Amino acid sequence: QVQLVESGGGLVQAGGSLRLSCAASGRTFSRYAMGWFRQAPGKEREFVAVISAGGITYYADSVKGRFTISRDNAKNTDYLQMNSLKPEDTAAYYCAAARTGGLVTRTPAYDYWGQGTQVTVSS
Repeated sequence: QVQLVESGGGLVQAGGSLRLSCAASGRTFSRYAMGWFRQAPGKEREFVAVISAGGITYYADSVKGRFTISRDNAKNTDYLQMNSLKPEDTAAYYCAAARTGGLVTRTPAYDYWGQGTQVTVSS
């Protein structure tokens, strides 16, 4: 069992930056792919970014060039650095872990989910 706890959300003006963190329990963190998803009110949860067990990254087109995902296996933590934030980035952001370890973008492929952290970008 893996427990994920997100932190770092908040209110920021358009053009600003935030860094989200996802702390994971357990001793097999390095074997998991770690993903970030977001869900705005009235919308479906959507893929944002993923980092594979091997450190390869992949991003949704909407955040490419603005967001950076990374991981620190020694700390059992992964991060989502969000720059040049836009009002349309406003959503609850969720961290997820996938046992497959690969570049998975679909929500059913993920085995564990955090509770989410709210990001609000004002215009």
